[in-house]
Amino acid sequence: MHAAVPLGEFGDGWPPGVPVQFHTMDADEQGDADVARALAETIDGAELFRYPGDRHLFTDRSLPEHDPAAAALVVQRVLAFLAAVG
Repeated sequence: MHAAVPLGEFGDGWPPGVPVQFHTMDADEQGDADVARALAETIDGAELFRYPGDRHLFTDRSLPEHDPAAAALVVQRVLAFLAAVG
């Protein structure tokens, strides 16, 4: 969440069959939203969730950039993801 690392940083690429989700705000310049989009297009079965806004750590309740609505969606989606893969 909140950031992405280019696929080349993983050596041979993303391991086949390993599920992944990306959660980022559309205009977050710190979170590498463009990298998350590229990864989601490259990794088979990857899920990309984009939220409106430009906040970086939008799920952190202790920060002023917290977005309660977006954070609630992240929690729902991550719990569903974990239930599906667990």
